[in-house]
Amino acid sequence: MTRQQKILTLNLFLLTFVLGTSEFVMVGLLSEVAMDMKIAISVAGSLVTAFALTFAIGTPIFTALFSRFSKYPLMLTLIGIFIAGNIITALSGSYGLLLVSRVITAVVTGVLIALAMSVASETMPMDKRGPVISIIFTGFTVASVLGVPIGTSIGQWGGWSMTYWFTTLLGIISLLTSIVTIPRGLKGTRSSLKKQLQLFVYPRIVLAFFIPAFSIAATYSVFTYLAPLLQDVLLVPARYISLVFLLYGVVSIFSTLIGGKLAVRNGMGKIRYMLLAQAIILSSLYFTSGSLVGGLISISLMALVVYLMNSTMQLYFIDWADQRVPEAKDLAASLTSVSVNVGIAIGSAVGGFVTMNMKIIDLSWVGGLVAVLAAVLALINYRLGRKARSSASIDEIGQHSQLKGSL
Repeated sequence: MTRQQKILTLNLFLLTFVLGTSEFVMVGLLSEVAMDMKIAISVAGSLVTAFALTFAIGTPIFTALFSRFSKYPLMLTLIGIFIAGNIITALSGSYGLLLVSRVITAVVTGVLIALAMSVASETMPMDKRGPVISIIFTGFTVASVLGVPIGTSIGQWGGWSMTYWFTTLLGIISLLTSIVTIPRGLKGTRSSLKKQLQLFVYPRIVLAFFIPAFSIAATYSVFTYLAPLLQDVLLVPARYISLVFLLYGVVSIFSTLIGGKLAVRNGMGKIRYMLLAQAIILSSLYFTSGSLVGGLISISLMALVVYLMNSTMQLYFIDWADQRVPEAKDLAASLTSVSVNVGIAIGSAVGGFVTMNMKIIDLSWVGGLVAVLAAVLALINYRLGRKARSSASIDEIGQHSQLKGSL
Protein backbone atom coordinates (compact mmCIF):
# COMPACT_ATOMS: atom_id res chain seq x y z
CA MET A 1 0.00 0.00 0.00
CA THR A 2 1.14 3.53 -0.75
CA ARG A 3 1.44 6.22 1.91
CA GLN A 4 -1.65 7.93 0.50
CA GLN A 5 -3.68 4.70 0.75
CA LYS A 6 -2.59 4.21 4.35
CA ILE A 7 -3.62 7.78 5.26
CA LEU A 8 -6.98 7.25 3.51
CA THR A 9 -7.51 4.03 5.49
CA LEU A 10 -6.77 5.87 8.73
CA ASN A 11 -9.25 8.61 7.81
CA LEU A 12 -12.02 6.13 6.95
CA PHE A 13 -11.34 4.41 10.30
CA LEU A 14 -11.71 7.81 12.02
CA LEU A 15 -14.96 8.43 10.14
CA THR A 16 -16.54 5.15 11.28
CA PHE A 17 -15.30 5.79 14.82
CA VAL A 18 -17.06 9.17 14.82
CA LEU A 19 -20.24 7.74 13.28
CA GLY A 20 -20.25 4.82 15.73
CA THR A 21 -19.71 7.05 18.76
CA SER A 22 -22.63 9.29 17.77
CA GLU A 23 -24.88 6.27 17.21
CA PHE A 24 -24.02 4.11 20.21
CA VAL A 25 -23.50 6.73 22.93
CA MET A 26 -27.25 7.36 23.23
CA VAL A 27 -27.52 3.95 24.97
CA GLY A 28 -25.36 5.26 27.80
CA LEU A 29 -27.34 8.51 28.08
CA LEU A 30 -30.93 7.23 28.21
CA SER A 31 -31.38 7.94 31.93
CA GLU A 32 -30.06 11.51 31.56
CA VAL A 33 -32.22 12.17 28.49
CA ALA A 34 -35.34 10.75 30.17
CA MET A 35 -34.79 12.84 33.29
CA ASP A 36 -34.05 16.05 31.36
CA MET A 37 -36.97 15.61 28.93
CA LYS A 38 -39.28 14.35 31.70
CA ILE A 39 -40.17 11.24 29.70
CA ALA A 40 -40.23 7.54 30.56
CA ILE A 41 -37.03 5.55 30.03
CA SER A 42 -38.91 3.39 27.51
CA VAL A 43 -39.75 6.52 25.48
CA ALA A 44 -36.11 7.58 25.59
CA GLY A 45 -35.20 4.06 24.46
CA SER A 46 -37.31 4.58 21.34
CA LEU A 47 -34.59 6.98 20.15
CA VAL A 48 -32.26 3.99 19.81
CA THR A 49 -34.95 1.93 18.05
CA ALA A 50 -35.82 4.80 15.70
CA PHE A 51 -32.15 5.22 14.78
CA ALA A 52 -31.73 1.52 13.98
CA LEU A 53 -34.94 1.30 11.95
CA THR A 54 -34.16 4.47 9.99
CA PHE A 55 -30.66 3.18 9.35
CA ALA A 56 -31.97 -0.19 8.09
CA ILE A 57 -34.73 1.25 5.88
CA GLY A 58 -33.15 4.51 4.72
CA THR A 59 -29.59 3.39 3.98
CA PRO A 60 -30.22 1.24 0.89
CA ILE A 61 -32.76 3.70 -0.55
CA PHE A 62 -30.68 6.85 -0.12
CA THR A 63 -27.44 5.10 -1.07
CA ALA A 64 -29.07 4.09 -4.37
CA LEU A 65 -30.43 7.60 -4.94
CA PHE A 66 -27.10 9.33 -4.18
CA SER A 67 -24.90 6.88 -6.14
CA ARG A 68 -25.01 9.10 -9.25
CA PHE A 69 -22.95 11.81 -7.52
CA SER A 70 -19.16 11.92 -7.32
CA LYS A 71 -18.00 10.53 -4.00
CA TYR A 72 -15.75 13.41 -2.90
CA PRO A 73 -18.38 16.19 -2.79
CA LEU A 74 -21.09 13.75 -1.71
CA MET A 75 -19.14 12.51 1.33
CA LEU A 76 -18.17 16.02 2.40
CA THR A 77 -21.80 17.16 2.10
CA LEU A 78 -23.06 14.20 4.12
CA ILE A 79 -20.45 14.73 6.83
CA GLY A 80 -21.62 18.35 6.96
CA ILE A 81 -25.24 17.15 7.43
CA PHE A 82 -24.01 14.72 10.11
CA ILE A 83 -22.42 17.64 11.96
CA ALA A 84 -25.64 19.66 11.65
CA GLY A 85 -27.65 16.68 12.94
CA ASN A 86 -25.45 16.44 16.02
CA ILE A 87 -25.76 20.19 16.63
CA ILE A 88 -29.56 19.92 16.45
CA THR A 89 -29.41 16.97 18.87
CA ALA A 90 -27.30 19.02 21.31
CA LEU A 91 -29.72 21.96 21.08
CA SER A 92 -32.92 19.88 21.27
CA GLY A 93 -35.29 21.07 23.97
CA SER A 94 -38.09 18.65 23.13
CA TYR A 95 -38.42 14.94 22.46
CA GLY A 96 -39.89 15.60 18.99
CA LEU A 97 -36.92 17.67 17.81
CA LEU A 98 -34.50 15.17 19.35
CA LEU A 99 -36.20 12.32 17.47
CA VAL A 100 -36.04 14.23 14.16
CA SER A 101 -32.33 14.96 14.65
CA ARG A 102 -31.58 11.29 15.34
CA VAL A 103 -33.50 10.21 12.23
CA ILE A 104 -31.54 12.66 10.06
CA THR A 105 -28.26 11.50 11.59
CA ALA A 106 -29.20 7.83 11.04
CA VAL A 107 -29.79 8.34 7.30
CA VAL A 108 -26.46 10.07 6.66
CA THR A 109 -24.62 7.61 8.93
CA GLY A 110 -25.79 4.65 6.87
CA VAL A 111 -24.93 6.25 3.53
CA LEU A 112 -21.51 7.41 4.76
CA ILE A 113 -20.66 3.88 5.90
CA ALA A 114 -21.61 2.51 2.48
CA LEU A 115 -19.52 5.18 0.74
CA ALA A 116 -16.53 4.52 3.01
CA MET A 117 -16.64 0.82 2.10
CA SER A 118 -17.06 1.64 -1.59
CA VAL A 119 -14.11 4.07 -1.56
CA ALA A 120 -11.94 1.44 0.11
CA SER A 121 -12.98 -1.18 -2.43
CA GLU A 122 -12.18 1.09 -5.39
CA THR A 123 -8.88 2.53 -4.17
CA MET A 124 -7.09 -0.34 -2.42
CA PRO A 125 -5.07 -3.20 -3.98
CA MET A 126 -7.07 -6.41 -4.42
CA ASP A 127 -5.12 -8.31 -1.76
CA LYS A 128 -5.53 -5.47 0.76
CA ARG A 129 -9.27 -4.85 0.43
CA GLY A 130 -10.24 -7.38 3.13
CA PRO A 131 -7.80 -6.10 5.77
CA VAL A 132 -8.60 -2.45 4.97
CA ILE A 133 -12.36 -3.03 5.21
CA SER A 134 -11.83 -4.82 8.52
CA ILE A 135 -9.90 -1.77 9.81
CA ILE A 136 -12.80 0.48 8.77
CA PHE A 137 -15.24 -1.82 10.58
CA THR A 138 -12.94 -1.69 13.61
CA GLY A 139 -13.82 2.01 13.93
CA PHE A 140 -17.24 0.95 15.22
CA THR A 141 -15.75 -1.49 17.70
CA VAL A 142 -13.34 1.13 19.03
CA ALA A 143 -16.30 3.53 19.26
CA SER A 144 -17.97 1.02 21.59
CA VAL A 145 -14.82 0.48 23.63
CA LEU A 146 -13.60 4.09 23.88
CA GLY A 147 -16.04 6.54 22.28
CA VAL A 148 -19.13 5.46 24.20
CA PRO A 149 -17.53 5.41 27.69
CA ILE A 150 -15.92 8.81 27.04
CA GLY A 151 -19.17 10.25 25.67
CA THR A 152 -21.17 8.80 28.56
CA SER A 153 -18.74 10.27 31.11
CA ILE A 154 -18.99 13.69 29.43
CA GLY A 155 -22.80 13.42 29.53
CA GLN A 156 -22.83 12.49 33.21
CA TRP A 157 -20.44 15.34 34.00
CA GLY A 158 -21.81 18.18 31.85
CA GLY A 159 -25.24 16.98 30.72
CA TRP A 160 -26.18 14.77 27.79
CA SER A 161 -26.19 17.75 25.39
CA MET A 162 -22.47 18.22 26.04
CA THR A 163 -21.85 14.73 24.68
CA TYR A 164 -23.31 15.73 21.32
CA TRP A 165 -21.20 18.87 21.23
CA PHE A 166 -18.32 16.43 21.65
CA THR A 167 -19.51 14.29 18.69
CA THR A 168 -19.99 17.52 16.71
CA LEU A 169 -16.33 18.34 17.33
CA LEU A 170 -15.33 14.84 16.22
CA GLY A 171 -17.43 15.34 13.07
CA ILE A 172 -15.63 18.60 12.27
CA ILE A 173 -12.25 16.88 12.67
CA SER A 174 -13.42 14.09 10.36
CA LEU A 175 -14.62 16.64 7.79
CA LEU A 176 -11.25 18.42 7.74
CA THR A 177 -9.29 15.18 7.33
CA SER A 178 -11.69 13.96 4.64
CA ILE A 179 -11.18 17.16 2.61
CA VAL A 180 -7.49 16.28 2.40
CA THR A 181 -7.55 12.49 2.06
CA ILE A 182 -10.60 11.37 0.04
CA PRO A 183 -9.71 10.96 -3.69
CA ARG A 184 -11.46 13.44 -5.96
CA GLY A 185 -11.66 11.26 -9.06
CA LEU A 186 -14.20 8.70 -7.86
CA LYS A 187 -17.19 9.23 -10.11
CA GLY A 188 -20.74 8.21 -9.41
CA THR A 189 -22.85 5.85 -11.52
CA ARG A 190 -25.88 7.28 -13.28
CA SER A 191 -28.66 4.78 -12.83
CA SER A 192 -32.29 4.70 -11.75
CA LEU A 193 -33.36 3.41 -8.35
CA LYS A 194 -35.37 0.69 -10.08
CA LYS A 195 -32.32 -0.55 -11.97
CA GLN A 196 -30.17 -0.65 -8.84
CA LEU A 197 -32.83 -2.55 -6.91
CA GLN A 198 -32.43 -5.32 -9.52
CA LEU A 199 -29.63 -6.45 -7.24
CA PHE A 200 -32.32 -8.08 -5.11
CA VAL A 201 -33.72 -10.25 -7.93
CA TYR A 202 -30.79 -12.59 -7.26
CA PRO A 203 -31.85 -15.13 -4.59
CA ARG A 204 -28.27 -15.57 -3.41
CA ILE A 205 -28.02 -11.85 -2.54
CA VAL A 206 -31.23 -12.01 -0.49
CA LEU A 207 -30.02 -15.23 1.14
CA ALA A 208 -26.60 -13.74 1.88
CA PHE A 209 -28.18 -10.64 3.43
CA PHE A 210 -29.65 -12.74 6.24
CA ILE A 211 -26.36 -14.53 7.04
CA PRO A 212 -24.85 -11.59 9.02
CA ALA A 213 -28.34 -10.60 10.21
CA PHE A 214 -28.89 -13.94 11.97
CA SER A 215 -25.27 -14.15 13.11
CA ILE A 216 -25.49 -10.76 14.83
CA ALA A 217 -28.99 -11.64 16.11
CA ALA A 218 -27.52 -14.75 17.73
CA THR A 219 -24.97 -12.71 19.66
CA TYR A 220 -27.28 -9.80 20.50
CA SER A 221 -29.96 -12.09 21.91
CA VAL A 222 -27.38 -12.66 24.68
CA PHE A 223 -25.44 -9.37 24.59
CA THR A 224 -28.55 -7.16 24.98
CA TYR A 225 -29.20 -8.80 28.36
CA LEU A 226 -25.58 -9.41 29.31
CA ALA A 227 -25.67 -7.07 32.33
CA PRO A 228 -28.52 -8.89 34.16
CA LEU A 229 -27.02 -12.23 33.11
CA LEU A 230 -23.69 -11.26 34.67
CA GLN A 231 -25.37 -10.09 37.87
CA ASP A 232 -28.00 -12.77 38.35
CA VAL A 233 -26.29 -15.86 36.92
CA LEU A 234 -22.52 -15.32 37.15
CA LEU A 235 -22.99 -13.26 40.32
CA VAL A 236 -20.62 -10.51 39.16
CA PRO A 237 -20.81 -7.49 41.52
CA ALA A 238 -22.44 -4.47 39.85
CA ARG A 239 -19.27 -2.37 40.16
CA TYR A 240 -17.34 -4.84 37.97
CA ILE A 241 -19.87 -5.24 35.14
CA SER A 242 -18.43 -2.28 33.20
CA LEU A 243 -15.04 -4.05 33.24
CA VAL A 244 -16.61 -7.14 31.66
CA PHE A 245 -18.09 -4.96 28.91
CA LEU A 246 -14.67 -3.40 28.40
CA LEU A 247 -13.15 -6.89 28.10
CA TYR A 248 -15.83 -7.82 25.57
CA GLY A 249 -15.14 -4.69 23.52
CA VAL A 250 -11.37 -5.17 23.46
CA VAL A 251 -11.67 -8.81 22.35
CA SER A 252 -14.20 -7.88 19.65
CA ILE A 253 -11.57 -5.62 18.05
CA PHE A 254 -9.51 -8.73 17.34
CA SER A 255 -12.63 -10.36 15.89
CA THR A 256 -12.85 -7.64 13.24
CA LEU A 257 -9.14 -7.77 12.39
CA ILE A 258 -9.05 -11.58 12.14
CA GLY A 259 -12.16 -11.40 9.94
CA GLY A 260 -10.27 -9.14 7.52
CA LYS A 261 -7.53 -11.74 7.08
CA LEU A 262 -10.07 -14.54 6.58
CA ALA A 263 -11.84 -12.47 3.90
CA VAL A 264 -8.87 -12.72 1.52
CA ARG A 265 -8.54 -16.49 2.05
CA ASN A 266 -11.77 -17.92 0.68
CA GLY A 267 -13.89 -16.41 3.43
CA MET A 268 -17.19 -17.56 1.89
CA GLY A 269 -15.93 -21.14 1.89
CA LYS A 270 -15.16 -20.94 5.62
CA ILE A 271 -17.98 -18.81 6.91
CA ARG A 272 -20.35 -21.69 7.73
CA TYR A 273 -17.68 -23.19 10.00
CA MET A 274 -17.22 -19.82 11.75
CA LEU A 275 -20.97 -19.69 12.38
CA LEU A 276 -21.05 -23.23 13.75
CA ALA A 277 -18.20 -22.25 16.08
CA GLN A 278 -20.29 -19.24 17.14
CA ALA A 279 -23.24 -21.54 17.88
CA ILE A 280 -21.08 -23.82 20.04
CA ILE A 281 -19.57 -20.88 21.94
CA LEU A 282 -22.95 -19.26 22.65
CA SER A 283 -24.41 -22.57 23.81
CA SER A 284 -21.35 -23.24 25.99
CA LEU A 285 -22.36 -20.39 28.28
CA TYR A 286 -25.28 -22.55 29.46
CA PHE A 287 -22.77 -25.09 30.83
CA THR A 288 -19.99 -22.73 31.98
CA SER A 289 -22.29 -20.28 33.81
CA GLY A 290 -21.82 -22.20 37.06
CA SER A 291 -18.23 -20.92 37.16
CA LEU A 292 -17.24 -17.25 37.00
CA VAL A 293 -14.01 -18.03 35.13
CA GLY A 294 -15.74 -20.44 32.74
CA GLY A 295 -18.53 -17.97 32.07
CA LEU A 296 -16.10 -15.14 31.35
CA ILE A 297 -14.16 -17.39 28.96
CA SER A 298 -17.38 -18.15 27.05
CA ILE A 299 -18.22 -14.43 26.89
CA SER A 300 -14.71 -13.58 25.67
CA LEU A 301 -14.94 -16.23 22.94
CA MET A 302 -18.38 -14.87 22.04
CA ALA A 303 -16.72 -11.48 21.42
CA LEU A 304 -13.92 -13.11 19.43
CA VAL A 305 -16.28 -14.61 16.82
CA VAL A 306 -18.94 -11.88 16.67
CA TYR A 307 -17.48 -9.95 13.68
CA LEU A 308 -15.52 -12.66 11.87
CA MET A 309 -17.87 -12.66 8.88
CA ASN A 310 -18.20 -8.88 8.34
CA SER A 311 -15.34 -8.30 5.89
CA THR A 312 -16.11 -11.49 3.96
CA MET A 313 -19.74 -10.51 3.50
CA GLN A 314 -18.81 -6.93 2.59
CA LEU A 315 -16.52 -8.09 -0.23
CA TYR A 316 -19.07 -10.69 -1.33
CA PHE A 317 -21.79 -8.06 -1.83
CA ILE A 318 -19.47 -5.58 -3.59
CA ASP A 319 -17.92 -8.20 -5.91
CA TRP A 320 -21.34 -9.67 -6.76
CA ALA A 321 -22.65 -6.24 -7.76
CA ASP A 322 -19.46 -5.47 -9.68
CA GLN A 323 -19.94 -8.59 -11.82
CA ARG A 324 -23.71 -8.50 -12.35
CA VAL A 325 -25.16 -5.05 -11.49
CA PRO A 326 -22.21 -2.58 -11.60
CA GLU A 327 -24.47 0.44 -11.12
CA ALA A 328 -25.50 -0.96 -7.71
CA LYS A 329 -22.01 -1.19 -6.17
CA ASP A 330 -22.65 1.58 -3.64
CA LEU A 331 -25.97 -0.01 -2.72
CA ALA A 332 -24.22 -3.37 -2.31
CA ALA A 333 -21.63 -1.71 -0.06
CA SER A 334 -24.41 -0.74 2.36
CA LEU A 335 -25.88 -4.22 2.78
CA THR A 336 -23.59 -5.54 5.52
CA SER A 337 -24.15 -2.59 7.86
CA VAL A 338 -27.90 -2.67 7.13
CA SER A 339 -27.97 -6.43 7.79
CA VAL A 340 -26.14 -5.92 11.09
CA ASN A 341 -28.72 -3.36 12.24
CA VAL A 342 -31.54 -5.74 11.27
CA GLY A 343 -29.74 -8.43 13.27
CA ILE A 344 -29.49 -6.19 16.33
CA ALA A 345 -33.24 -5.58 16.18
CA ILE A 346 -34.00 -9.31 15.76
CA GLY A 347 -31.58 -10.33 18.51
CA SER A 348 -32.99 -7.80 20.97
CA ALA A 349 -36.53 -9.01 20.25
CA VAL A 350 -35.57 -12.69 20.63
CA GLY A 351 -33.73 -11.91 23.86
CA GLY A 352 -36.74 -10.01 25.20
CA PHE A 353 -39.04 -12.96 24.45
CA VAL A 354 -36.71 -15.42 26.19
CA THR A 355 -36.28 -13.29 29.33
CA MET A 356 -40.06 -12.90 29.65
CA ASN A 357 -40.95 -16.57 29.10
CA MET A 358 -37.87 -18.61 30.09
CA LYS A 359 -34.85 -18.46 32.38
CA ILE A 360 -32.29 -15.82 31.52
CA ILE A 361 -29.54 -18.44 31.03
CA ASP A 362 -31.65 -19.95 28.25
CA LEU A 363 -30.51 -16.99 26.15
CA SER A 364 -27.30 -18.92 25.53
CA TRP A 365 -28.69 -21.98 23.74
CA VAL A 366 -31.40 -19.94 21.99
CA GLY A 367 -28.64 -17.70 20.62
CA GLY A 368 -26.80 -20.86 19.57
CA LEU A 369 -29.84 -22.04 17.59
CA VAL A 370 -30.04 -18.70 15.77
CA ALA A 371 -26.33 -19.03 14.87
CA VAL A 372 -27.04 -22.54 13.50
CA LEU A 373 -29.72 -20.98 11.29
CA ALA A 374 -27.12 -18.52 9.97
CA ALA A 375 -24.74 -21.44 9.30
CA VAL A 376 -27.46 -23.28 7.36
CA LEU A 377 -28.02 -20.19 5.19
CA ALA A 378 -24.27 -19.93 4.60
CA LEU A 379 -24.13 -23.62 3.58
CA ILE A 380 -27.04 -23.19 1.14
CA ASN A 381 -25.40 -20.10 -0.33
CA TYR A 382 -22.07 -21.90 -0.70
CA ARG A 383 -23.64 -24.90 -2.45
CA LEU A 384 -25.61 -22.65 -4.79
CA GLY A 385 -22.36 -20.89 -5.66
CA ARG A 386 -20.55 -24.17 -6.27
CA LYS A 387 -23.43 -25.37 -8.46
CA ALA A 388 -23.33 -22.12 -10.45
CA ARG A 389 -19.56 -22.46 -10.96
CA SER A 390 -19.96 -26.08 -12.10
CA SER A 391 -22.65 -25.09 -14.61
CA ALA A 392 -20.44 -22.28 -15.91
CA SER A 393 -17.52 -24.71 -16.34
CA ILE A 394 -19.69 -27.20 -18.23
CA ASP A 395 -20.97 -24.44 -20.53
CA GLU A 396 -17.41 -23.28 -21.14
CA ILE A 397 -16.28 -26.83 -22.02
CA GLY A 398 -19.26 -27.21 -24.36
CA GLN A 399 -18.49 -23.96 -26.13
CA HIS A 400 -14.85 -24.96 -26.46
CA SER A 401 -15.86 -28.34 -27.97
CA GLN A 402 -18.20 -26.66 -30.48
CA LEU A 403 -15.45 -24.24 -31.50
CA LYS A 404 -12.97 -27.10 -31.89
CA GLY A 405 -15.48 -29.09 -33.99
CA SER A 406 -16.13 -26.14 -36.31
CA LEU A 407 -12.40 -25.85 -36.91
